[in-house]
Amino acid sequence: MDKLLKTVFVLVPFLLTTFAASAQEPKEQKAVADTSLLNSLKQYPKKNTLPVRQPVMQIQPVQIPVSELNLKVDYWKRWITFGINLNQAAFSNNWSGGGVNSIALGSLFNYKTDYTRGDKNYVSEVILQYGKLKNKNQLERKTNDRVFWDNKVALKLSKNWYFFGSLNFESQFDAGYAYSKDKSGQEVRTRISEFMAPGYLTESLGFEFKPNKTFFLRIGTGTARQTFVLDTSLYRAIPKNYGVKPGGRFRNELAFQVVSSVDKNLNENLNIKSRYTLFANYEKLNNIDQRLDVTFTSRITRLVNVTLSGIAIYDDDASNRIQASQALALGLVYKFPK
Repeated sequence: MDKLLKTVFVLVPFLLTTFAASAQEPKEQKAVADTSLLNSLKQYPKKNTLPVRQPVMQIQPVQIPVSELNLKVDYWKRWITFGINLNQAAFSNNWSGGGVNSIALGSLFNYKTDYTRGDKNYVSEVILQYGKLKNKNQLERKTNDRVFWDNKVALKLSKNWYFFGSLNFESQFDAGYAYSKDKSGQEVRTRISEFMAPGYLTESLGFEFKPNKTFFLRIGTGTARQTFVLDTSLYRAIPKNYGVKPGGRFRNELAFQVVSSVDKNLNENLNIKSRYTLFANYEKLNNIDQRLDVTFTSRITRLVNVTLSGIAIYDDDASNRIQASQALALGLVYKFPK
């Protein structure tokens, strides 16, 4: 009995072990089979062993028609200013404050053009001014009258210096009069000037200093001026006859000339424009002709401006004293470009 039990104790573990080994063997084979399947899925397809012909690319120029734009560079700059001032006043006969009926009209036209290309520069400026005043029971009077045309050609020498040649013309539109009263108290007038009496034509060569667009200084070492008095009877009212011999019409002078100009915006609505001219005749350097024009223009609106202008002249061929005029005007002024 004891032997039988021992035999059972020995065989039972052996049989269990053998059964367990036989039961696990198919599972391990299945796992191995599954792994081989996964490995087969990871393999890439084989490359195509057939030869592939690469295409040959050919690049050829293609002509595309382009329309002509005809673009041109404009070297010209232009400025135009014109304005008109109108003043009128009327009073009844019993107006206790006193006054006189009057009407005044003033007009202005200014044209300036500038051509700059490389070292070459051309500037032309035209200023036309005319105004009249009429008071009741008085003869009409001029408040302004000027014809001015200036031309300059310059060649750049350095950063701020130019060699220039200029041609300048100046006269007036209408006859000018001196007013007085006769013995009966009636107002009378005497003609003292008119168009081309006097008239001035000035040619000048020299050097110009121009550091910026708002200022220039011309020094004309070689300057000639012709004075015209086409009315040969003016010497009866103006004995000096503007430097022309009485009865004559023409006078030529050689001189040294200086011209300076400022045209600058002091702020957005205020502009100053000034021009000073000095003319020294080589034959009489002790009497130098000078003229100063100053104009302040204040913009109220886009079209309404206030203008304050003044002129001072010393010319011993017209008067031994300084001539002066001043004007204050409110009117319409249009500028192009704006």
